[in-house]
Amino acid sequence: MGELAEMAHVTKRTVDYYTNIGLLKAERSASNNYRFYNEEALKRLYLIEKLKSEGRSLEEISSLFAIEQSENSHSKDELASKFYVLNDSLKEVAPLMEKLNEEDRKVMMNRLSPESVTLLHSLLLLLS
Repeated sequence: MGELAEMAHVTKRTVDYYTNIGLLKAERSASNNYRFYNEEALKRLYLIEKLKSEGRSLEEISSLFAIEQSENSHSKDELASKFYVLNDSLKEVAPLMEKLNEEDRKVMMNRLSPESVTLLHSLLLLLS
């Protein structure tokens, strides 16, 4: 854990916290039950820190990882189908959102779950 933290320029406590909340995955050694991390964990840790530096919350990052994992577990045809349905829905909602004043837009965004907001942001980025 210390080696990973040092390579990523974060504290061991940060690595431990990310592992405990499920952002990082550690393997356990058979002999002494110590946690160890592979190269993928280092790449993921770099990505987490990059997303955090862009202003993303850990909750948003967790949602993005969940979306990525979900995408990896579905067939391309299923994903394409879902994408087109979401794209059509977004085309209906986007003009309505534009008509809202800033206060009403904030109220609407506060009613959405953080996962929904993250998904909407991701979709808007993909479509632009």
